[in-house]
Amino acid sequence: MNTRHHWGLLTLALALVFVATQSLSAQTTKYGTYYYQRAHLFETLPTSPDDIIFLGNSITDGGEWGELFGNINVKNRGISGDICDGILDRLSTITNGHPAKVFLMIGVNDMARDFTPDSIAYKVGLIVRRIKAESPETKVYVQSVLPVSDEFGLFSNHGPKWRTVPVINTLLQQVAEREGVTYIDLFSVFATEEGKMNAAYSNDGLHLTGAGYKVWRDLLLEEVNGEKPEEKH
Repeated sequence: MNTRHHWGLLTLALALVFVATQSLSAQTTKYGTYYYQRAHLFETLPTSPDDIIFLGNSITDGGEWGELFGNINVKNRGISGDICDGILDRLSTITNGHPAKVFLMIGVNDMARDFTPDSIAYKVGLIVRRIKAESPETKVYVQSVLPVSDEFGLFSNHGPKWRTVPVINTLLQQVAEREGVTYIDLFSVFATEEGKMNAAYSNDGLHLTGAGYKVWRDLLLEEVNGEKPEEKH
């Protein structure tokens, strides 16, 4: 083998290694380190047919769902910062276990990234159809996107788009009706008359305080545990 041919093969091999490395790097940094930390954890904590899964982004991630419902089968599969594509990329870790129920809330971070309401609804439709195809026994709940607010001066990519949330929710309700799954309107409970996040339930205009999670819990108690919340006197 002459020297020129040898160097040509070596250059090609190095180029292939570089391409492979770049591809792997792109795969492992597509969503950020926290996404992969949580996603890998969920792979080691498989779901079962008895499980009730809360699936979504940071708003879901922040809830202590098993404690809120007093039900060990209620499990948190939220990842802070997640978007529709992130749900699709990790959905098999949930559907492989054929859980009893999935409560999905996703879309607010897609909105912050300037995805249109139509594109968000389309992606949610893909998620719902995949759950139905991969785990037909699972009952699917599409929860509305919660209101956001620009009055806290935080989350500049979310808060100013508060008027967009009701548009997304109208489309999500249509997706749920079209796919024959249950739509849950949380928005109207958490929103002010103007349509922004009620400060009684949030201290940053996007995420919930304990009071907010308790309201959310009460709204879903019958669907999750088969019981109605106790009436306040």
